[in-house]
Amino acid sequence: MSQIYRILVVNPGSTSTKIAVYDNENEIFTKVIPHSSELIGKFNKIVDQFDFRKEMVINTLKEQGLDLNSLDIVVGRGGNMKPVEGGTYAINERMVEDLRIGVMGEHASNLGGLIAWDIANLLNIPSYVVDPVVVDELEDLARISGMPEISRKSKDHPLNQKAVGRKAAAELGGEYQDFNFIIAHIGGGISIGIHKKGRIVDVNNALDGDGPFSPERSGGLPVGALVDMCFSGKYTKEEIRKKIVGKGGLTAYLGTNDGREIQKRIKAGDNYAKLIYEAMAYQISKEIGAGATVLKGKVDAILLTGGVIYDEEFTAWIKERVGFIAPVMVYPGEFEMIALVQGVLRVLNDVEKVKMYS
Repeated sequence: MSQIYRILVVNPGSTSTKIAVYDNENEIFTKVIPHSSELIGKFNKIVDQFDFRKEMVINTLKEQGLDLNSLDIVVGRGGNMKPVEGGTYAINERMVEDLRIGVMGEHASNLGGLIAWDIANLLNIPSYVVDPVVVDELEDLARISGMPEISRKSKDHPLNQKAVGRKAAAELGGEYQDFNFIIAHIGGGISIGIHKKGRIVDVNNALDGDGPFSPERSGGLPVGALVDMCFSGKYTKEEIRKKIVGKGGLTAYLGTNDGREIQKRIKAGDNYAKLIYEAMAYQISKEIGAGATVLKGKVDAILLTGGVIYDEEFTAWIKERVGFIAPVMVYPGEFEMIALVQGVLRVLNDVEKVKMYS
């Protein structure tokens, strides 16, 4: 019988911290700790939230009656450290320093590794991150932008994409690295990753660069018009960035990022809402089609995941356009918590080797 490991999972988001405790893959409990916008707004930087969020995690565990000394491992969502290939990484001092300063930018996920490291050190147990947000496995061709001063970057949803890739591979009777997948994560941000034998060889910059617009992000824009807007004198740099990330996409067109609200409008006969919502599916489909060319048509399956995929009509719009390329497999929601656990277990069970951050 294999050893049972008790694993604490820490996954910070912009306005909440999701935690869970597992005995191997058996979930003991999951808890979402909400943080009000007013409270979060009091902190100048993401890293300034560290002590506050860590104490909330520890207090919540105690409220659940969990003995901290029963934990064997802590795993956090990996944040904006230096780009790395996918895998499970032992947290070390170099990673902690890079997460603190945010070498690739500020994001709530930076706190995942920091909190995991601190709690693990308190208990003298190991800590890890798995498939962090900065996973970069792009092929050289994918980095070329058309302007030498700018390289295309990998900023997407590798943790959930790779988790879904492994689920699909198991259903198809093989391993993740045996297949070519196009995986679309469709949530607040949208990323379409081209997975070639277990590596994300191309993907749109889902944060602030290119690809489809999303519930809160503008996606790729006509560059000339954007340059004109930037130099019009009407907007500050911060206002432009907010139009790209946070107040772009569905939010800009329809005043909401909630797909359920948009569905209600469409059912009530709002044709403009339908046009915009279907346009998002249209752009996602175009990006999937482009991904098929990267794989030279050798696509084993197209995988759709993320919160928006709970909407069957929206999902049908995509299937209708891309179903000719390959079979479409659907995985609504996200699988980040169990993916973090499974990454650690693959290392502990010698399926994969732990990776060191340097």
